[in-house]
Order: sequence, then C-alpha cells, then structure tokens
Amino acid sequence: MGIIQMIFLGIGLAMDAGAVAMGNGLAEPKMKIKKIILISLFFGAFQLLMPLIGYFAGSIFTELISKFTPWIALILLAFIGGKMIYEGIKDSDEEKEETNLSLSGLVIQAIATSIDALTVGLIFVGKGHSTAILASVIIGIVTFMISFGCVLIGKKFGDKLGSKAEIVGGIILIIIGLKTFIEYLIEIL
Repeated sequence: MGIIQMIFLGIGLAMDAGAVAMGNGLAEPKMKIKKIILISLFFGAFQLLMPLIGYFAGSIFTELISKFTPWIALILLAFIGGKMIYEGIKDSDEEKEETNLSLSGLVIQAIATSIDALTVGLIFVGKGHSTAILASVIIGIVTFMISFGCVLIGKKFGDKLGSKAEIVGGIILIIIGLKTFIEYLIEIL
C-alpha cells in the first residue's frame, strides 16, 4: 500500500469525524482556536489509534467488535445528537457562548466516529509493523486536518444559524449514526 492510497484511506475514514466536527462548530460559532485544536486532536488521535488496535488485536477481536460497531455508533451518536437537539430547543431563546461539549463528550464522539477504523487495521496484517504504523499516522494527520477545517466551516454557518445551530449539529450526528447502521443492515442482508 502506497502513501497516496493511505491518504485516500485517511480521507475516507475522516468523513464521519469531519461531519461531527462541523456539528460542533455549528453548535458553538464563537469557539476559540484552542478548543478547535483540541477537537481536531481528539479525532485525529482516535483515528490513529484504532487501526493500530485492530492491527495488533488481530482478526478474532476485530471480527467480534465489527458486528457491534454499527450499534455502538448509532447509540452513541443518537444520544449525543439527541442531547444537542434538546439543548438547542431548550436554549433557543438564549444566546449561547459555549456548548456543553465536555471532555467525556468529546471522547465519546471520537470513539463513535473512529470505531470503524478498528477493522481497517486488519488490512495491514501481514504487511508489517512499519506499514501499519505509517498508515495509522497518515490517517490521524488527515483526520486532524479535515476535522480542523470542518469545525471552521461549522463555525461560519453557526454564526448564520444562530440558536438553531445546535439543533442542526444534533441532527447531523443522528444522521451519521443512522447511516452507519443502515449500511450495516444493507451489508448483512
């Protein structure tokens, strides 16, 4: 697997993280650069770690977890999205400076959007440690860059949407969870 293929793999895996990052930007249009970097680092780090875990854990563990991946993503993203929608409706009359995205909420988002990368680690089995590590680093960097850009895009539109931005962000999270689950159902049918 060449570097170009690894970059495209990273782009493909980063799409969910980018959409969630955009939802975070929508929900908090006045987000400071430190928080944008933190969100991007979390998504990038989890996208880097998950393929390595999949690679080292091997096919038995990955096959087991891959059956539950769509359910986990659906539940986590629907919960977070539902909470964002609730908060957006509840606080629609108030101007919000900051969302309630806590460290634990960020970890849950990062796990939910990177769990599919766990199974990607399997493609590196037999290719050696250096290939698995290089690909994982590239995936992490690509995810960081896409997430960073997506938060900025979300912030831009969040300013225009005002108090409804958090509702839109929550809807995006739920759609991503449903998309993952529906793709799984189509695959097994």
